[in-house]
Amino acid sequence: MPSKNKDNFKTWVEVSASAIKHNIKVFRGLAGPEKKLMAVVKSNAYGHGLVETALIADKSGVEWFGVDSVDEALLLRESKFKKPILVLGYTRSSRVEEMVKQNVSFVAYNPDLLKELKKLSKAGALKKTPAKLHLKIETGTFRQGLSGDELLSFAKAATAIPGVEIQGMYTHFANIEDTTDRSFADLQLSRFTEAKKLLNDQGIYPKLCHSACSAAALLFPETHFDMIRMGISMYGLWPSKETRAVMLRQRKDVVLKPALAWKTRIAQIKNIPKGTSVSYGLTETVSRKSRIAILPVGYWDGFDRGLSNVGHVLIHGTRCKIMGRICMNMCLVDVTDVSSAKVGQEVTLLGKDGDSTVSADEIAGQIATLNYEVVTRINPLLPRVIID
Repeated sequence: MPSKNKDNFKTWVEVSASAIKHNIKVFRGLAGPEKKLMAVVKSNAYGHGLVETALIADKSGVEWFGVDSVDEALLLRESKFKKPILVLGYTRSSRVEEMVKQNVSFVAYNPDLLKELKKLSKAGALKKTPAKLHLKIETGTFRQGLSGDELLSFAKAATAIPGVEIQGMYTHFANIEDTTDRSFADLQLSRFTEAKKLLNDQGIYPKLCHSACSAAALLFPETHFDMIRMGISMYGLWPSKETRAVMLRQRKDVVLKPALAWKTRIAQIKNIPKGTSVSYGLTETVSRKSRIAILPVGYWDGFDRGLSNVGHVLIHGTRCKIMGRICMNMCLVDVTDVSSAKVGQEVTLLGKDGDSTVSADEIAGQIATLNYEVVTRINPLLPRVIID
C-alpha cells in the first residue's frame, strides 16, 4: 500500500471527512430516522475515492451503498464492507453468480438476467443466498428500466424462480433539478406510484421503494419513500443552481460543505521577458516581464484542457491565471504577483486557500459542463488523502 503522506505526492486529492459527515447529517435530518440512506459511491465516489469515501459514510451510519458496476461492488466487499450494496448500472449476466455469492443486490430489467438466474437456481446456487433484485421502473428518463405490461411480465417471471427475491423497485428523475417547472417530475412520480400499485395488485411487494436522488431528496419529501440515494450533494455540491436557490429560500439551515480539494506543487519557476509566448501553439503572450510557475498536472490528471488561458489556481490565497495551453502532464501559471511563490509550494487547483476559492461550479462554467463532471473526471490513479 503506497504511503498516504501528501509530502510524497506531486498531485493529489484531499477529501474532508468532516464535510461528508456533515452532509450525511443534513440528509438524515431531511429523511428522518425511519428512512434509509444510500451513499452513492459509484464512479470512484464522484472522484472522491471509492473506498476512502465509503469508510467515512459507513462510520456515519448509512445503511446502503450504491455503485455502478460489479467490480466496484466487489472492491467494497474485498475492503470488508458488510452493508448492503446495490449495483445501479448494467450487469452482464455472466457476472450474476459473483454478485449472489457476495450478497450484492443488482438492478434488473434484462431478460438475459432471468435466464442466468434460472440456471443458477436449477443448479442450487441460490439456496444459501438468494439473488436480490431491484426492478428499475421506466418513468420518463428512458435509460434503463421497464414499464407497463413488460414490467409486470418480468416481475412475475422473476418471482417464479426459486431463490430470487424482488428486494426493491426504483426510478430516477430526468429533470427534477428544474425547480421552475416540476410538471415532468410530478408525472414521473405518478408513473412510479402506478407501477408500485400494479406490482402490489399482483401480490409483488418490494421491501424497498426508492426514487430520491440528491435534488429530489432536498426539494420534494414525497419522493423519499423508503430510502434516499445521496449522490452529488453527499459530497457538498449542489445538483443545480435552481436547487440551491430554492433551498436557501425555504431552508436556510440546509448547508452543504464541499468535501474535495485538489492540489499540486510548483515544479519550477521561470522569469521571462515581456512579449514571450508560452506553451503549445503559442496561444498566449505575456504582456509584461513575468514569473511563470510550471505545475506538474495536466489533462491526463483530469485538469481539463478547456481551462487553458482562462482558468485560475490558488497560491498563498492569490488567484493565479493559467497561461497558455494545458499539456498532458503540465501547465503554466502566472505568479508574477505572488512574490512568496517558490518551488515545492502547494497549489490549489480546486478548493479553498485562505479567503479565496476555486469551486467546481466555477470550473464547470469555464468549460461548459457541470460540477459532476469536474470532480468525477479527476484521474482515479491520483492519491486520495482523507483529512479531518
